[in-house]
Amino acid sequence: MLKKTLLPLAAVGALAACEVAPVIQSPGSAAPTTTNPGAPAMSANQAARSFVQVVQTLEPVAERECRARTTGVNCDFNIVVDDRPGQPANAFQTLDKQGRPVVAFTLALIADARNADELAFVLGHETAHHISGHIGRQQQNAVAGAVIFAGLATLSGGGAEAVRTAQQLGAQVGARSYSKAFELEADALGTIITKRAGYDPLRGAEFFTRIPDPGDKFLGTHPPNASRIDVVRKTMAGL
Repeated sequence: MLKKTLLPLAAVGALAACEVAPVIQSPGSAAPTTTNPGAPAMSANQAARSFVQVVQTLEPVAERECRARTTGVNCDFNIVVDDRPGQPANAFQTLDKQGRPVVAFTLALIADARNADELAFVLGHETAHHISGHIGRQQQNAVAGAVIFAGLATLSGGGAEAVRTAQQLGAQVGARSYSKAFELEADALGTIITKRAGYDPLRGAEFFTRIPDPGDKFLGTHPPNASRIDVVRKTMAGL
């Protein structure tokens, strides 16, 4: 569950400059280092104003897409800022205790943005995770993995501790099984949302050229950067 100090959007003007490239990742995962800073980041005031404007412009579009594409899903997005000191450039989507979708941006990510299109693309991507039901699907995969691994451990004569270890490993493997596909799905739908909100997804996705490439690692959580840029381009070509 989301545990952090949150700033109201009006208070984002207190941003400080940061040299960390933006990246979309899960809470608690290690932050990659910058490999190619590229264009200079916006000033603190520019970043703050851009973020507030992007939220005000894109959030209604994301909510319309959510209602059009889902049934019985809470589409009332709550966009928040994580102001904990020292947090890496990061954005992620989760659910609060009432099931309301929450999209969180760290101050470092907002401060590092090169333009409003990048902020819009990240926000569109994160709202797409919720619209596509990725949290629920990931949980189902984790449960399935835990059951399968525990069953194999039991059949092989493992004791209670071995079964528990197998369950934990199976849950981790299950949760990661389709995480790359989920990211690409969110990139595609996020492109649509970003474009319909009046921003340029291709320009927004340029931040993929500034972050380390995760490659195509076995059970990696994110697909190669080139694949993600390609999805954005193909989606744009079809709009």
